[in-house]
Amino acid sequence: MNGYLKEEQVDVWCVPLDLDEASLLSLQRLLSEDELVRAERFRVEKPKERFIAGRGYLRTILSRYLNEKPEDLRFEYTRYGKPFLKGKPGPKGISRICFNLSHSGELAVYGVSRGREIGVDVEKIRTDLDFMKMAERFFSPSEVHILKSLREDRRILGFFNCWTRKEAYFKAKQGLPSSAPDRFEVSLAPGEPAALLAHREEPGEVDRWYLEDLDVGPGYVGAVAVEGREVEVIFRT
Repeated sequence: MNGYLKEEQVDVWCVPLDLDEASLLSLQRLLSEDELVRAERFRVEKPKERFIAGRGYLRTILSRYLNEKPEDLRFEYTRYGKPFLKGKPGPKGISRICFNLSHSGELAVYGVSRGREIGVDVEKIRTDLDFMKMAERFFSPSEVHILKSLREDRRILGFFNCWTRKEAYFKAKQGLPSSAPDRFEVSLAPGEPAALLAHREEPGEVDRWYLEDLDVGPGYVGAVAVEGREVEVIFRT
């Protein structure tokens, strides 16, 4: 990887967060002072180690596109907490690097694009959730109706399809109030392509965004939302 990323291209990286001591220490050395402070706020060791690994991987991945040392990268955050690269508008004639990250369980997923807002989400499938109650709280009435219409053994996958697609779009929109989960609708039935179907306040959003499921391995569901329609999603290792 030498920093080249086509305008229509989205790179997706999927990495494990449970590492041996030497690998974790190597990534920890890349973190900034504020990231180390954040890590120390974790009172349980495993989440702390996963945070360190996740931020270290983020720096390592982005450095490949920017041709800079991972430890030299600096981040800022939107008012809704979405990170972005500080002082990196992109060279003349070349759009800036955009990225987003998500982690669940022992897995982290990163999406990288050029000049297009992007959001990713990954969720470990859990069977101990009252997912129908969560759906009635966060999904639209139409989404809840479709979820209830699914065969019982398909509902949990339908729920996580909906959740990850909505979360990816929500993050791509930087958590703006107009993108609250109950104000737009996505596809959710197992086997149905990921798509933004409707937006109550901004109908034009349907034609502005591309959604795709991410096959990140057994026991997990993932999705990416990217600004624009002509998109090529590529998995990197």
